Amino acid sequence: MSDLFRLDGKVALVIGGAGGIGSALALGMAENGAKVVVATMHSMESLNKFAEEITAKTGMESMAHQVDVTSEASMAGLVKDVLARFGAIDILVNAFGLNMKRPALEYPMDDWEKIFAVNVKGVMIACKHVANAMRENKKGSIINLSSVRGIRGYGGGNSAYCGTKGAVEMITKTLAIELAPFNIRVNALGPALIITQGTIHIQQSPELADKYKALIPLGRLGLPEDLVGPAVYLASDASGFHTGQTLFIDGGATAS
Repeated sequence: MSDLFRLDGKVALVIGGAGGIGSALALGMAENGAKVVVATMHSMESLNKFAEEITAKTGMESMAHQVDVTSEASMAGLVKDVLARFGAIDILVNAFGLNMKRPALEYPMDDWEKIFAVNVKGVMIACKHVANAMRENKKGSIINLSSVRGIRGYGGGNSAYCGTKGAVEMITKTLAIELAPFNIRVNALGPALIITQGTIHIQQSPELADKYKALIPLGRLGLPEDLVGPAVYLASDASGFHTGQTLFIDGGATAS
């Protein structure tokens, strides 16, 4: 039974692997036996170091790669290079995302298009190109990063971000249906607020921290590590009959 959750022999591609959530998921995949490719839109210097750190900590082979998720040519190049190195992609984790908070009545459409290009178009491009590689082997698991804000409206300038995560919810469900004949499962993780480098100021402010904790029945803020177990489950054979769903990792926030 314990082997159900192991990822031995699998290759995991984590796009957004340099971020707080992405790096935790990439390390978690390697700790459970997967070879890991971490990809980012940003600087390769820190990503190369992180790939080396993964190998040093887990003994698993790892690889770093730069990618522009809004470019089909760039994504196709990433997939080609991963296949050349490892021969297959068994797991795709789309852990990247962008948020630009603006008042709805003043939202610049240039910013709107940028966030949709990354959060929606980027997810679809990654799923399209990686799923084409997966279907050759008639198996695969795709894990998208949604949010509680994909099913609930939020103020504070989040109209674009909530819109993109709602789109990710429906992309996940629709692809799960289309890709099922190839034994490719498509699911999502829907976290509440997770403390990363970009949100550490909330944890450091007692007033802000208490405000967010009040929304969480479990009474604490989420950490990247809270997503690792659910992601490994979705990547593993333990979830072999699980597709088209979002696991909300939110401390109970969406229960009410």
